Amino acid sequence: MAAQINPSILSADFARLADEATAVEGADFLHVDVMDNHFVPNLTLGVPVVESLARATDTPLDCHLMIEAPDRWAPQYVEAGASSVTFHVEAAAAPVRLAREIRAKGARASMALKPATPIEPYEDLLPELDMLLIMTVEPGFGGQAFLDIMLPKIRRTRELISKHGLDLWLQVDGGVSAGTIERCAEAGADVFVAGSAVYGADDPAAAVRALRAQAEGATKSAAWACDH
Repeated sequence: MAAQINPSILSADFARLADEATAVEGADFLHVDVMDNHFVPNLTLGVPVVESLARATDTPLDCHLMIEAPDRWAPQYVEAGASSVTFHVEAAAAPVRLAREIRAKGARASMALKPATPIEPYEDLLPELDMLLIMTVEPGFGGQAFLDIMLPKIRRTRELISKHGLDLWLQVDGGVSAGTIERCAEAGADVFVAGSAVYGADDPAAAVRALRAQAEGATKSAAWACDH
């Protein structure tokens, strides 16, 4: 089972973003955290920076929109060059319509859930998505400690994906590191956002490879993977 590692540029040096993007060569996607200081208490970057990043790297961009009114803004990130766009269900007015619009524009559609948001009410939406993101910290800031209480939610989500026979990626974001990634993989995640665990390393590209190896090792013996 292949595991994907998506380094988060929230932990990168913003003055050297182009260089930081190339420093994680071999990553599956580059995770771009977009925050508006309304949906979350932080302000990061927007469409112009995504456009610049898309020109600066061949690694596809995975844009995570922690913003209000994603129905209005998400399509612009596809146009800016994002290969995957994630919106928060807590902020979306019409999540199915938005997912379909993102897909129609040529990107993968992903929906994120904050830690307190249960997955079960959104079971019927899963076929409309290419990826589901389970936040393992409260969105808004990097460097937070992993919330172990999210592991049962990851397991329940994987069970729903399997129940419906979906080809749906399950991403986790928040506190993912060498000390937590195996638990996430065992629970059912297959896409991992890692910030400081990658960009805080002496060799970010080597950190990506090491994290992927850990995740794939844990997945091989995971009950959910053995059922496939």
